[in-house]
Amino acid sequence: MALFSKYVWQVAVAGALGTVSLLGSRLYAQTADTQQWIDGIASNMQVHYQVLLNKGDGECSLPDLPPSPKSPCSIVELTLSSPDKLAASDLDGNWSIYFSQTDPIYAHPAGEFTIDHINGDLHLIRPSASYQGFNEGEVKKVQFIVAGLTLTEAKIMPNYYVVAEGQDNKQALYSEARVIESTRIRIHPETELEVRPFAGEISRQNFKLSQADKTPYADAAFIFNENKNVNKLGFVAQDEALRTIIPTPTFVMDSGKNIDISAGINLQLQGVEQDAVAPALARLQELGLKQNPAGMPFVVSVSRASLPSRSPVGSYQLVVSPTQITIFAREPVGAFYGMQSLASVMMAGRNTLPVLTVNDSPRYPYRGMHIDVGRNFHSKQQILDVLDQMAEYKLNKLHLHLGEDEGWRLQIPGLPELTDVGGKRCHDPQENTCLLMQLGADVSGKSERDGYYTRQDYIELVKAANARHIQLIPSFDMPGHSRAVIKAMEARYRKFMAAGNKKAAEQYLLSDLNDKTQYKSIQFYSDNTINACMESPYKFLGKVIDEVKAMHSEAGQPLTVYHIGADETAGAWAQSPICQAFFANNPYDVENAKQLGAYFIERVAALLETKGIKTAGWSDGLSHTNPKNMPAKVQSYIWDVLPWGGVAEANKQANRGWDVVLSHPDALYFDFPYEPDPKEGGYYWGSRHIDTHKVFNYMPGNLPALAEVYPSPTQTGFEIADTTPLKQGVQWAGIQGQLWSETIRSDNAVEYMIFPRLIALAERAWHAPSWEPPYNYEGATYNANSGLFSENKKRERDKAWLKFASVIGYKEFVKLDAADIHYRIPTVGAIIQDSMLHANLAYPALGIEYKEAGKDWQPYNKPVQVKTPVLVRAKAATGDRKGRALPVE
Repeated sequence: MALFSKYVWQVAVAGALGTVSLLGSRLYAQTADTQQWIDGIASNMQVHYQVLLNKGDGECSLPDLPPSPKSPCSIVELTLSSPDKLAASDLDGNWSIYFSQTDPIYAHPAGEFTIDHINGDLHLIRPSASYQGFNEGEVKKVQFIVAGLTLTEAKIMPNYYVVAEGQDNKQALYSEARVIESTRIRIHPETELEVRPFAGEISRQNFKLSQADKTPYADAAFIFNENKNVNKLGFVAQDEALRTIIPTPTFVMDSGKNIDISAGINLQLQGVEQDAVAPALARLQELGLKQNPAGMPFVVSVSRASLPSRSPVGSYQLVVSPTQITIFAREPVGAFYGMQSLASVMMAGRNTLPVLTVNDSPRYPYRGMHIDVGRNFHSKQQILDVLDQMAEYKLNKLHLHLGEDEGWRLQIPGLPELTDVGGKRCHDPQENTCLLMQLGADVSGKSERDGYYTRQDYIELVKAANARHIQLIPSFDMPGHSRAVIKAMEARYRKFMAAGNKKAAEQYLLSDLNDKTQYKSIQFYSDNTINACMESPYKFLGKVIDEVKAMHSEAGQPLTVYHIGADETAGAWAQSPICQAFFANNPYDVENAKQLGAYFIERVAALLETKGIKTAGWSDGLSHTNPKNMPAKVQSYIWDVLPWGGVAEANKQANRGWDVVLSHPDALYFDFPYEPDPKEGGYYWGSRHIDTHKVFNYMPGNLPALAEVYPSPTQTGFEIADTTPLKQGVQWAGIQGQLWSETIRSDNAVEYMIFPRLIALAERAWHAPSWEPPYNYEGATYNANSGLFSENKKRERDKAWLKFASVIGYKEFVKLDAADIHYRIPTVGAIIQDSMLHANLAYPALGIEYKEAGKDWQPYNKPVQVKTPVLVRAKAATGDRKGRALPVE
């Protein structure tokens, strides 16, 4: 008898007899008892995930299975254990464990469990016909081959959950789903970083893309030697670091003298309202520069005559003399930046300012940071905090990614399903109340990783950005990466159809419900692409754009740029009846269905143009369009890896006259690991590691020359053939750092991944360094040995980095601590020679601690005699928070 039938029968008996019984030790489908059984599994089952093998050249094999294809693969062993006896007959085997596995499972040997792929990264484990139950304390092993590598622990997703349900996982649920407690993320009490107790260590032998991969493992000895080599020129003195403005101005004349500002300032605004500079003024006050009518005159003058007429927007002059502080600018934003530069040379508790003159202009008009809140949601306060820091470092574009496969994060009036369904994940196979679980979200649908911004939240964010002279650019990825919005609108369709309102049901439907096309997106979804042949998606977009435009208008910052995504559109639509009819009446056919992606983009761009909004999108999708069908001005974000076309596509699109924003994963993806260490979070498909130094070394003015700077994982370097160079006079719009949130859960994790890399991003976006070699407009081929960099230029660059690192260590970390920013504390380099511990850091001023086995942590000030084993770690500028500890071998 099926479990559900037993439940119905027992409920009927209970209704007659007033009781529900247990037969022997076997649990039947009474709601309370079934839930109790599931709760017991969730509380007590121990899950362990161990990578046994990473094999970049493929052909992973397990007994009774054919080898996998010749493409990257790994072998994983999942162990399940129960402290209690579980009979094979419990719940008739109608229970399942769901888990996120970002790379799909290629195959697994037959055994007591089956593993099935649901959608995206969601998989389930279910007892098979040969399941024998668990004896008390028994450990069961489930091995499988993964079609991909697992090189960081961050890819091992948390929050496995268990539920009692029908065998096809679409029948009625017999219990509420519960997260298995052993698979939850834990927060380390000292580092405040995420740890995964259920994940086994990834060995050094398995920390490879392939056998040819020579990426070094960032152990303490490697970091020590790296720091020693980089720092051989020496950090600058603390006083020089404190007098240095970041990002670097165009021109600075520093007298070497100081003035006393303990009496405060007498602020005099000329040609500018206080609201236009309020956040910068607040920062000065936080640093101790108080207003006082009897204080030093501080004149902020804004007029068109203040600076030369051709000065870029945001230019300013700052003069700190012995008797007065003066800022000149042509626009309020220039005055704002001048005040931020003044704040840059201030420290809380110090009552002096350097006497200097600064003439400054930004290198690029677009200086941006992208934050993905679609995959995992991040709080309004988090975004407000990042906006504050962006303003301090003169970044002026926040690209907020609000719509993805895993979530829709903005309330749109009249479309409650977008956030009621698309704003959270839970266990609802029909997806009437939420989306399927993905990326190890909490099954409750109530965690901080699910959620959305209300209309008023978003208006508040736009207002905050506007006050800081930052443009907020909203992004909802379409037509691909759109599963959340598709499923939300399908839930809306079902609701109105049930009410008998077919017109309303179909008004904003984004999918052809009779489409039989089979495809897999890059993240392995089979249903994440909006149907380009239907008219309702364009009506939906019109509705959303109008509502977002209204929010921006209410916030006082008109919506002038809208990012449509347009990237990674999967092959879809070929078997859609609606598209078949479309093909019959348009110049498309089944074989050329991929052209519909370009059709969708071109049509949306035309829609945006009618509303006075510039189209922005990722370069791959925009590259498929016909430029003749696009507006004259398009904003394209280049995310191709440098040696894989990241230079050629940037040149091609900029030469069209488009506004090109460089977003290369090689240096600008801040969700990639800082160091090559499995415990440093993030993905790594574009780079094995990106530390702040690597961001600093990025050369937007000469991208091909980066072939001399960035080694490949094989350390043989890569080649960039700049065969279609930029036209003379063509410039980039700017650069942008990216934070994608597949593996980034907490707000602290966001700040850890962004800071201090954001400071180097701001440096490269604002300042053109003298050590950057000039671009060759004739075109050239570059590699590790092309010799463009002279030794003098390399030395100049390295000296510039050491000064920059000194400013971060002596000053910026202190200010980030004061702002409660959870920046990354660097790992310590260390070696033991002749029983003496030697340790160093990539930045000065931070404290170092060491710990011998069985002893307490001790401060490290100079080489000290130790006995192994030894751990080393750094402390935050305030000393309250600790960095990740490394063993010294």
